[in-house]
Order: sequence, then structure tokens, then C-alpha cells
Amino acid sequence: MNGSVIMTEVVQRFGSTVALDSVSLCLSPGVTGLLGPNGAGKTTLLRILATVQEPTSGQVGLLGFDARSERERLAIRRRLGYVPQELGFPRGFTAFAFVEYMAVLKELVDPKTRRAEVRRVLALVGLDSVSTKSVSKLSGGMRRRLGLAQALLGQPDLLLLDEPTAGLDPEQRAAFRALMLEVGRAATLVVATHQTEDVAAVCGRVVVMDEGSVTFDGSVPDFVGRAQDHVWVADSPDVSALAHRRTASGRYRHVGDPPIGAEFAQPDVEDAYLLLRGAPEGAMR
Repeated sequence: MNGSVIMTEVVQRFGSTVALDSVSLCLSPGVTGLLGPNGAGKTTLLRILATVQEPTSGQVGLLGFDARSERERLAIRRRLGYVPQELGFPRGFTAFAFVEYMAVLKELVDPKTRRAEVRRVLALVGLDSVSTKSVSKLSGGMRRRLGLAQALLGQPDLLLLDEPTAGLDPEQRAAFRALMLEVGRAATLVVATHQTEDVAAVCGRVVVMDEGSVTFDGSVPDFVGRAQDHVWVADSPDVSALAHRRTASGRYRHVGDPPIGAEFAQPDVEDAYLLLRGAPEGAMR
């Protein structure tokens, strides 16, 4: 089995809680979306792939190296980019100084080369104009982009992003999607997100998790296809549907078992996700 990421029967326990339950995955270059509710195990999975924590049991191979080996973990980290949900920023740093600090940690030794690389990644995320601004004065969306900039240092072969579009406005989200498509041409990119539209826009593959297990793993078209003939529109809400949402036209889009004579609609990623989840608590009813 070939791939940039190979996980075999990975289990992660925290006391009596099973965060990952015998997860096996093989990921290759391209963009993979991780979908699932809070507590599904997405962040735990990314932390293991980022070599931040070791699993309780199972095997993890990353970029041809064994993540259990301390020596080989160093080789992995040289080719890895990671943006956690909460990224801490040292006090008093400018945007440029923070990314340069991270570049030093990534062993970019030559000052001229390092600073050129810092300028490159800041420009990629649209922060070159605020590079001398204190991080403490940046907006939440700018800080998210700054976190992405440090992860892009050195053009990593494996890039892990945990909720990367949180706090971004629509224009910034569109720019992020374009960048991820470009990065995913050569690197293995794993994006944990609640934004189904991000999966539709940038991912070729989707992995759905629930309670520490993988409930779907396949292409985005195959995932969406599972909802074919289970999505319909009507002028008013249908209480028999698993879930419904009001559309921009003022009509209602439903997911579930359609009534006789239903006006079918083409499904999307959100429809397929709601159908798979069976309209969990909090879905619009």
C-alpha cells in the first residue's frame, strides 16, 4: 500500500475515552477533507499525523518514515506543515518576525534565503502589506492566515489544517480555496473542517468521522452521489424530512425519504453529510 500517509488500526485512548477506534487510512497527494461533528476524533487524528502525540496502538507511516521512531520523526517534521485549531503567538512579535521565528525552528539557516521564504509565504496568504504590524493588532482572520503562512514554509510535502477557514470572510475564504487547490497539486493536504462548502470547493476526497471511527472514505462525487434521490425542494418545510434549510430563493431544501411527487434537486456535500449523519441534534428541522 503506497501513500504519503499510512495509518493501520490506529487507536487513541484518553483514560476510558476512545478518541480513535481502529482507524486505517492511506492518503496520497491531493486534498482530503475531514468531516465530522465535535468530538468525532478529527483533531486527535491531525495531532497524530503532526507527530504531536503518539497513538495508544497501531502503526503510522508518514512520507515513507515510521512516526514511532524519534529519529524518523525529525525527518517527517522537516517536510511537515501544521495549523492547529488554536495557534499561540509569542508576545511582541510582528507578523514577519513570527514567521521568521518559525522558519528558524524549521532549520532555514541562511538569513537571506530564510527572509525571502518568509516574504513568499506572507504574500501567498495576503499579509505582505501588514508584515511589520504587531500580531496583537491583527484581526482574527489575519491571525488564521498568519498560521497558514508559517505552515507553508519550505513547501511541505504534508500539510495539516484544523478548521483553517474559521474567522475568514467570504473573500478570504475564496482566496484560501484557490491556494489550497494549488498546494494540493504536489502535496498531501488534510483539512479538518465543519464547512461542507470548503470540501466541495477544494477536496477530491472526503473522510467522515463519528465517535472515533471512519464512517465514509471516498471521492467527493461518490459521497454526494449517495444522496441522489434523497434531496427535494418545496415551498414550505416538510416535517417528515431528516433536515431542511431555507434557500436564497425562499423555498425549502429537504434531505431524507422524499414524498410521492417530490421535486428533486441535485445533492451537494451538506446533503450527503446530513443524510449519513441521520440529521443529528442541531440540524434544522
